[in-house]
Amino acid sequence: MIELSVVIPVYGCVDCLSTLWQRLHSVLTTLVPSFEIILVEDCGPDHAWEIITEIAKQNNQVKAFQLSRNFGQHAAITAGLAQSSGNWVVVMDCDLQDPPEEIVNLYQQAITGFDVVLAKRKQKQQSWFRKHAAKIYFNLINFFTQKNLEGEYGSFSIISRKVVNAYLQFNDVDRHYLFILHWLGFKTATIEYQHAKRWSGKSSYSLTKLLRHAFDGMFFQTTILLKWIVYLGFGVALSGVTLAMYYLYRYVVYGSVPGWTSLVVLILLIGGFIIISTGVTGVYIGKIFEQVKGRPLFVINKKIIDGVEE
Repeated sequence: MIELSVVIPVYGCVDCLSTLWQRLHSVLTTLVPSFEIILVEDCGPDHAWEIITEIAKQNNQVKAFQLSRNFGQHAAITAGLAQSSGNWVVVMDCDLQDPPEEIVNLYQQAITGFDVVLAKRKQKQQSWFRKHAAKIYFNLINFFTQKNLEGEYGSFSIISRKVVNAYLQFNDVDRHYLFILHWLGFKTATIEYQHAKRWSGKSSYSLTKLLRHAFDGMFFQTTILLKWIVYLGFGVALSGVTLAMYYLYRYVVYGSVPGWTSLVVLILLIGGFIIISTGVTGVYIGKIFEQVKGRPLFVINKKIIDGVEE
């Protein structure tokens, strides 16, 4: 059996691929007796598949898979895990901000008795906006899920075969690699590493994609938001009862009640709450609809194994 697999979702990093392969090969040949590198091309806007094909046909340690369309980073990670066969599996990005040389530290920490080893960035090589937006996002996630997730962690990690098998039992359409690892609860350790500058190009996560990713993460990793709607509903109802008693008191004592302004404010408040709560519930129902369709998480269009394209 292969000792170590490296799963890499590929999107928008065509200029990194040759250097990525060379650095991985240099590290892995001295680290483990056997390894495989699994490149999952997620239908990016560049000609990455051509470069991947060239690398995979010249090196049998490289397995290449091209998805039929862009399914997203976490679906591509799942596709790679499903094709892996190593006792240990490293997951990392393709842009070389996760240095391949750090795989040595991940592996050495894992074999001391951990099923999951996460890599924590000492300092993110990101813009001020991205850093602070990530901090706000993870604070909200922790608030809603009652967990303690940190924004310094990415997908760079190593997991045992046991964890891979458990991960692949998940059929969630809206998935996040780290959230699933945390939910599984296997024995986990952490290493720290220096986050490198991006080799070339820019992040494939635009502001729109980041907002969508944050929305899915906050809303669909937990149902606590629905509980908060119930709590707020009780709060609004209690406020209504309190206000009614106040108006009754004014009527008895002063013989008059305030004009239409308070009524309009109340209608807007309650109407807004109803619209928001109905909308949130509708979004959850829509996600249930997407889930029960039972569609595959990804579809493989092409693959190259042992240098042969299928």
